[in-house]
Amino acid sequence: MVCSAFMIDRSQDRGLVRSALRRSRVVALLGPRQCGKTTLAREFVPAGSDNYFDLEDPSSLARLAEPELALRPLKGLVVIDEIQRKPELFPLLRVLAERRPLPARFLVLGSAAPALLKQSSETLAGRLETVVLEGFRLADLGSHAQARHWLRGGFPLAYTAKNEADSFTWRRQFLQTFLERDLPQLGVQIPAVALGRFWSMVAHYHGQTWNSAELARALAVNESTIRRHLDLLTGVFMVRQLAPWFENLGKRQVKAPKVYIRDSGLLHALLGVPAQRDLEGHPKVGASWEGYGVEEVLKALRPDGAYYWATHNGAELDLLLFCSGRRIGVEFKRSSAPALTPSMRIALDDLKLDRLMVVYPGERRFPLAGKIEAIPLAEIATSSSSIS
Repeated sequence: MVCSAFMIDRSQDRGLVRSALRRSRVVALLGPRQCGKTTLAREFVPAGSDNYFDLEDPSSLARLAEPELALRPLKGLVVIDEIQRKPELFPLLRVLAERRPLPARFLVLGSAAPALLKQSSETLAGRLETVVLEGFRLADLGSHAQARHWLRGGFPLAYTAKNEADSFTWRRQFLQTFLERDLPQLGVQIPAVALGRFWSMVAHYHGQTWNSAELARALAVNESTIRRHLDLLTGVFMVRQLAPWFENLGKRQVKAPKVYIRDSGLLHALLGVPAQRDLEGHPKVGASWEGYGVEEVLKALRPDGAYYWATHNGAELDLLLFCSGRRIGVEFKRSSAPALTPSMRIALDDLKLDRLMVVYPGERRFPLAGKIEAIPLAEIATSSSSIS
């Protein structure tokens, strides 16, 4: 895939979709608008094909005036883009997916709507597989792109903008459009100004343990409203709530989630950080690096489970991953030469980790202690063999 002057390799995403289509009769490709879902889908079915329906296109809507007459005769792969605009199609897709022999499979694209997920789970249980797309990974771009990717994030038009100022402007406009147009189209009734204020406050909590009561006081609303706002932004893949891991270790452990803005470029837009030099001097630079690392590690390793761990005595671990029965600890350090800390040793022993990776922005890996090793983020993001 060629985008502006950049060669972007999205073969990993193509592979995930292709594998899902082999296993499942209906595949949902979900993610926020502008993250590249349509471009990827058109690599499977061209836009002008009879098998491609874009529900923002009046001609596609006209073709689907009688959905069963339009969809039943089709063979091969059928793509339906912006499926949340016609949720009444889901019961029909269930019927079409049960045919024997099966003449067609369906790839449906949606802007990560909670209503979409609910509707599909009810009508397509056992027939639907979900693939989440969140923009460019570092693996798509190459290790040389790490600084640019961290600053601008993974949205294609933000990453490939002509300069930092243009990228920042695009991201700010994206935030406004998402609040004022996209969320209302998904049935969200919260005023854009109120949700925008909340989103900005979440950005300042990025990388911290969540405290609903504190935000409720700041915004003069009740805690249940705060939790609904947070769950909404989580459901549309804008925020990650990282759950705590706790077990009976004889220590008081933190049991509230940590929150992150999932795309580092949107985080920087919310914080008012337009350029690399501004990011380097910003008080949230360490938390920004941690969140960027969390997303890239999770995308690369695709663990069976992901948590953080912390005790009220100060011991903590940024990520606890369960990978094929192994316990992998991950710490993020924005340092050219990360050092061993007492907290790392406590986490290694208390959590019975098989290994602990200290992820940093350098270029070489080196041991810190038995089972503890410093590893460049770019190496993990571009090669999952780093955990071997």
